[in-house]
Amino acid sequence: MSHGGTATLLARGAYEASPGHYPIIIATHAAWLAALWLFAPGRAIVWPWLILFLLLQAGRLWVLATLGTRWTTRIIVLPGAPLVSGGPVRFVRHPNYAIVAGEIAALPLAFGLWEIALLLSLLNAAILFVRIRAEEAALAQA
Repeated sequence: MSHGGTATLLARGAYEASPGHYPIIIATHAAWLAALWLFAPGRAIVWPWLILFLLLQAGRLWVLATLGTRWTTRIIVLPGAPLVSGGPVRFVRHPNYAIVAGEIAALPLAFGLWEIALLLSLLNAAILFVRIRAEEAALAQA
């Protein structure tokens, strides 16, 4: 399955690096969504956390606009292509990962579900540790 610019990048000669951890990312995000689906309905909304979550969506749009067809959920390397250096990448090396980390914490907290926010944030941090190392290694080789 292609996500974002994956198909476009592969058609231009790109390749996928370190796909082994990708199913764990999908499982972590699915667990987060399932936990919200099961436990959030009927709970009071904590508005500051919900507002933060909504602000993070503006950040996501900035990332998507900046990366364009280079955005993907996988590690796709286009040999010889310069790294994107504009937009939020000027301030944060991996802005989308920072946004996802914020979302994983903020949305459960918007429903008072601190246990879900903590557990899924820890799982996300563990997989991001693996992911960022793999992505940096792939980019260094390209």
